[in-house]
Amino acid sequence: MIQRIKKINKKDRVINRWTYVILGIMIMMFLGTVYSYSVFRLPLEKIFDIGSAESGMPYMTALAFYALFMFITGKYLERFNPRIVLLTGGFLVSIGWILSSFASNIILLTITYGVISGAGVGIAYGVPMTVVAKWFPEKKGLAVGMVLIGFGLSPLITAPLASLLVDFHGVMTTFLVLGIGFGILLPVLSFPFKYPTELELKAMKNISIVGHNTKNYETKEMIKTKSFKGLYINFIIGTMIGLMLIGMTTSIGVEFIGIEPNKVIRLMTIFAVFNGIGRPVFGWLTDRLTSKKSMLLSYTLIILSATLLIIMGENNKLIYIISFSIFWFNLGGWLAIAPASTLRLYGINNYSQNYGLVFTAYGIGAIAGVSTSGLLLDIHQNYYFVFYYVIGLCILGIFLTLGLISNENYPLTEEFVE
Repeated sequence: MIQRIKKINKKDRVINRWTYVILGIMIMMFLGTVYSYSVFRLPLEKIFDIGSAESGMPYMTALAFYALFMFITGKYLERFNPRIVLLTGGFLVSIGWILSSFASNIILLTITYGVISGAGVGIAYGVPMTVVAKWFPEKKGLAVGMVLIGFGLSPLITAPLASLLVDFHGVMTTFLVLGIGFGILLPVLSFPFKYPTELELKAMKNISIVGHNTKNYETKEMIKTKSFKGLYINFIIGTMIGLMLIGMTTSIGVEFIGIEPNKVIRLMTIFAVFNGIGRPVFGWLTDRLTSKKSMLLSYTLIILSATLLIIMGENNKLIYIISFSIFWFNLGGWLAIAPASTLRLYGINNYSQNYGLVFTAYGIGAIAGVSTSGLLLDIHQNYYFVFYYVIGLCILGIFLTLGLISNENYPLTEEFVE
């Protein structure tokens, strides 16, 4: 496929296009507050007198509905004004958090935080990525990866803020304050979003894109490919590992390492930076190398980190920081590998529908990872079993990657024609 667009005014084009990236990062940062759930987990266990498996239900449900509604919305996203879709998702996020402040038990909290807010995140999540991909036809992977940084870096701001609010006002009031804040800020940030018009497309740089996989696959064609099966299963495993460990970041730091809760919260700002960095790094690796090599690298890093925790991690703050930095880095990596591979392998024309389907693997990974790890911990009362479980999943992922992901997934090369 060769696409040529007439260049008109470089300065105006750059300003207009990058505005969507900046706004997308900010929106993703608010939506990514779901990753700060570990801040609420221990206080909720005390309030509701519940164990780890039960306290993980709202987090697990939020991630599942996030994935489900991203899939549902992806099928219709380009039929509606992106601003309207963002406003709808933002409204549900806000209402979900506000209603969570009135929850009297873990079941109600699962409905308000998990179902309502999670659905809102899923509805809104795909919009910035799809809009930005259309505004940056010559560097879709980079632009989408930059927008995703906001989701990964969210705990850098939201976790310390949420922790501060919990300390001074309690967890339920924190839900209310954050919900009101989302209800004010998300609509303001959503207002400018739109797809580029033909005139605006003509204002972009002339592009010649040459690659091995330039066909725009429909979803029914995509699911028949071997690469889709490999991508989907590995995305499940990658998100299982990342989401379960992110959800346990605070509890492992406090109970296994022996760090004070407030200090763990401060360390989460470091982990959030690594989560954000992982997205452009693994997005770049997927574009320039192959999906297969990116996946194998991720599994190798996770195995090394889990092994460090098993051998010398208990009561070792340095090993905890190194290992969880790598864990968060790799979750960010998987959330870049999946969209970058979907764009490169299956094209831009049906991207929202195709990635919506691919992203359902995230929901499966959320349910499987959080539920099984919580049960392991409740049964054995020992974090070593969680680390062994992580290594086992990585080994399974390596075998699946070697068997299902082809070496023929070469990257696209891009030439920019003045």
